[in-house]
Amino acid sequence: MHPRTKSALLWGAVGVMAFLVLIQGYALVSGPLVSITQGAAVALVVGLATAGSAYVLEHRIAALAARRVADEPESHGGDGKSKS
Repeated sequence: MHPRTKSALLWGAVGVMAFLVLIQGYALVSGPLVSITQGAAVALVVGLATAGSAYVLEHRIAALAARRVADEPESHGGDGKSKS
């Protein structure tokens, strides 16, 4: 499996579990908001949206971060003096 696909699927699983935890926490505090079937259906939609957005955006965010690091004159925490 391609690493980008695997990463997106794992992010989708995180999205599903996070949503289910939020629904369960809400149910513990103030009573059930939705039925189990409705919660599972919405969690699946959340997981698909998370996986899709992770697949589309992850490589772009990584490229942006790499460009930012390459453009920095030196690492953070330096004293401002050149190391050359």
